[in-house]
Amino acid sequence: MTAEPLERALDHDERLTRPTPPPEPPLPLLRTARESDLPELRRLDGEVFQEVAYPAFLLRQLHDLYGGRGGHLLVLDDGDGRLRGYVLAATTAFHSDSWILGLCVAEDRRRHGLGRELMVEVLARLRRCGTERVRLTVEPGNDAAILLYRSLGFRPEPPDGGLRRDYFGPGEDRRVMCLVL
Repeated sequence: MTAEPLERALDHDERLTRPTPPPEPPLPLLRTARESDLPELRRLDGEVFQEVAYPAFLLRQLHDLYGGRGGHLLVLDDGDGRLRGYVLAATTAFHSDSWILGLCVAEDRRRHGLGRELMVEVLARLRRCGTERVRLTVEPGNDAAILLYRSLGFRPEPPDGGLRRDYFGPGEDRRVMCLVL
């Protein structure tokens, strides 16, 4: 017996001739933000939100208020020194009301469910601390974000379907959405 039949079988095996797809990036670790994350939070926020990014001093103060163990400032850490997303929720003194002040996912990591993962975790934490209602604002034309929030149970807050003209200043309209926990 010769090796010829085996060679022909190997040549025709599509597993050997099909190009190998590039590996998927690893899923980032969702964790509470640390003080050492502040430079990366500033970079990511500036990259995604550009001219409406939070100033460094405000991110610092928000971290001091809502970061730390069990806090409501969560990050997605790729483990390579770069953050790929964050969510920030602020609560009232008695925790009955909360606002999502920011949801951010790096452009190259969108459409992988990371925004949903951040929101699900922060909403679970808010439920555990007794929050009754969560609000957020979204740019009226940001259909992807609106669909995400609606799928999580958020609804436009009356009147006018939640539309607030000039909410952040002239020409800066926002849609206010609310979720009752």
